[in-house]
Amino acid sequence: MFQKFHHTFWVLFLALSACSDDLEENQSPTERNFKMGFTTWSYGPNLEDLNNTYSFIADNSDIYAEHIDNKIPWEAWINDEPLPTAFTNEITGRANRKIAQKQLLLSVSLLNSNRDDLAEDLDGSIPAYTNLDDEEIENAYVKHIDYLLGQFQPNYLVIAIEVNELRLRSADKWPAYTRLMQNVISRIRTIHPGIPISESISLHNLYDPIVAEPEGYINEIVTRMNQMDFVAISFYPFFKNLTTEEGFQQALDFLHNRVNKPIAFVETGHIAEDLVVPNLNVNIAGNETGQNRYLQTLLANAENQNYEFVIWWGHRDYDALWETFPDELKDLGQLWRDTGLLDEGGIERSSLATWSDYFSK
Repeated sequence: MFQKFHHTFWVLFLALSACSDDLEENQSPTERNFKMGFTTWSYGPNLEDLNNTYSFIADNSDIYAEHIDNKIPWEAWINDEPLPTAFTNEITGRANRKIAQKQLLLSVSLLNSNRDDLAEDLDGSIPAYTNLDDEEIENAYVKHIDYLLGQFQPNYLVIAIEVNELRLRSADKWPAYTRLMQNVISRIRTIHPGIPISESISLHNLYDPIVAEPEGYINEIVTRMNQMDFVAISFYPFFKNLTTEEGFQQALDFLHNRVNKPIAFVETGHIAEDLVVPNLNVNIAGNETGQNRYLQTLLANAENQNYEFVIWWGHRDYDALWETFPDELKDLGQLWRDTGLLDEGGIERSSLATWSDYFSK
């Protein structure tokens, strides 16, 4: 997902821790062969909201995702110093809420929210480096991933998030990034053998890309995807102005025709209301029917293509959380606000019935 206001969500966690067939021919299956779940993104700023989020996940998922996409305590890892309390409180708070008898995806970002450089330290700085694969950076990130794996004990690991966006926005860093991750993944496999590992890519920035030499870019990213244990997809189709079943299916077929590893949608969602943000020149039509159409298409493909799992970003619209954002973040915060299967008042949308129909199989 593009910038998801991870700082705001982090503050919330710290506070709370302290206390390809036609869709009509592919209706819900008789027996589900893929896992379904949500991230733990809360719809509101209060402890009750967070509790309700985890309860909803427990009742409506067989897998869920902890999405760690904010700060990395680089200085502490590099200098072998004690970890910042703010960081350990967040991680401990999440780990202590681990949902019993549910599989867990852990997604961790090496990159900042713009996906053009390393994630920031807690003080807003990034470590000095010559190349992304500097030994100091590699060792620190291995420590970071090892620590998080020890805390969460997940079933799947996304070791870096939306990495194709680095290739788009900072192409000069891409070769060193690939060398870095080759070394990090190799070392993590030694420490934590057996866990499936991937790097996520944003499908909305791979399908029909607006780049020079698109085929070269696509082939480079697809080759990398096929080297992973599973293909980890981030997809928000409204960013491509996709609204029809045909449009959704074309994007999914683009993916199916190019990858040879199990597919997992590690984060996805679609707007259920019009998205109008004048300051960002955004005006995208959205409605409950269109959201449900995307979910129906996605889940039918998950069944027919034997996806590993599907993670929907937020189960409920987060208007209450959005109201707490500072003014400078509200425009961006609005982009994903209305993608829940429940609206901001907790009223069920038709997409929840689609979800429940599949989940009950």
